[in-house]
Amino acid sequence: MDTHFTTNTKTSSSRPVSAGSNVRREDNNSSGRKGKVFLVGAGPGDPELLTLRAARLLAQADIVLHDALVTGEILNLVNPKAKVIDIGKRCGRKLLTQEEINSLLVSSALTAQVVVRLKGGDPCIFGRGGEEIDALVDAGIEFEIVPGITSALASAAAAGISLTDRRFASSVVFTTAHRGDGAEAMEWDKLVSSGSTLAIYMPGGDYAQLSERLCRAGLDPQTPCVVVSRAGHPDQQVLWTDVTWLATRSNLPSPSLLIVGRCASALHAHEVQSLIHETETRERHHAPTTELA
Repeated sequence: MDTHFTTNTKTSSSRPVSAGSNVRREDNNSSGRKGKVFLVGAGPGDPELLTLRAARLLAQADIVLHDALVTGEILNLVNPKAKVIDIGKRCGRKLLTQEEINSLLVSSALTAQVVVRLKGGDPCIFGRGGEEIDALVDAGIEFEIVPGITSALASAAAAGISLTDRRFASSVVFTTAHRGDGAEAMEWDKLVSSGSTLAIYMPGGDYAQLSERLCRAGLDPQTPCVVVSRAGHPDQQVLWTDVTWLATRSNLPSPSLLIVGRCASALHAHEVQSLIHETETRERHHAPTTELA
């Protein structure tokens, strides 16, 4: 059995930002000194979930290179004089290869002082941050990592569950349903036998195949799981089910994340969602009606 929720979150106005728009100037580093690259996590998409440091760097940036998952609301925080470059991937089509992105980061740091590499979620959780760091180190470019709220945490919050509820699991594993080219095959049996809550990024377009792999690895077919689609967005969706029923479900829109484990039990799903709804309603009713100058 499963339960499917669509949750509305607050929205805010956004302005479209196209690749290469808002050019500050072609060369703002006339001193010849190398700039610094900041690998910044944009979180799940809500600008209120950005760190203060991330927001401050966006306001100071000379160049921003962002992924497709970064929302317009967050891009609205970018310095209006900055050069903004969309290097994201859409529908499986990459605008740039990873090698080209690495080269662009290095060349940007040679012409600007503050370069922000803006990634959805956290820059170093399945964000290819390591490859970009290696390129910067090889080029002698200073860098800094500014963490963001990763999808696993945003999805768990959206579902109203604790990934490490001590009654069910003492550990959580972040993994992905797909490995990079040349990587070894996923060892699902080791993940399943660990007894950890599994937070599976990019579950893909075939829930049945993923369900089969988990069961073949020894996972109880009745293990609860929850799919969270577009966590933190206005069209967020939450699907409560178990590993067996997962195989029969239609895919939810990406980006999505699958949480597997007893902490994802739907036993009190209705009560949890009702509590979240009541809390949000109460906060709206008690929100200040006047704006601060």
